[in-house]
Amino acid sequence: MNTPASPAGTRPRAAVRQMARVAALLGAIAVVTAACGSQGGASHAASTGGAAAEPTSSLIISVAAARGDSPRRWTLTCGRRAAGGTLPYPAAACAALARAKDPFAPVPHGIMCSMIDSGPQTAFIRGTWRGTRVASAYSRLDSCETARWNKLWKVFSQVNPGGPMIRASGAPPAN
Repeated sequence: MNTPASPAGTRPRAAVRQMARVAALLGAIAVVTAACGSQGGASHAASTGGAAAEPTSSLIISVAAARGDSPRRWTLTCGRRAAGGTLPYPAAACAALARAKDPFAPVPHGIMCSMIDSGPQTAFIRGTWRGTRVASAYSRLDSCETARWNKLWKVFSQVNPGGPMIRASGAPPAN
């Protein structure tokens, strides 16, 4: 940029200062951007889906084969990446809970249910599911309770295999 006041090939001081400011601003933006991308700790784990950000569920499942029997107890943990606990087949149980609509909701009041007793089994689940405290009882006393039970049969299938609660084939129980 040649101007009549400047010799050929040189720039006025104002233009040089302006370019220096732009370069300094771009350098500051580059430093801030690089610093944001290299953060460690929980915020980095959260942004990458690491364990610190992973919402986990921790449940205690108690199931009795018959009313009045001592219940058997298992633990179940469900997370974004893994399932665990003492319950056999924890991944299937976590998937069943995740698929079920309102798995811990009771039978609504005022709903009509046929009084067909589908079995003597009872169950109780308590703990934290996706950050919410839960406590729910299950039975097979009538058709509505049996429908709730069947929604979670992969969670409860550890009691009385092959009996009235679950078929030996592994298919879900009939309503």
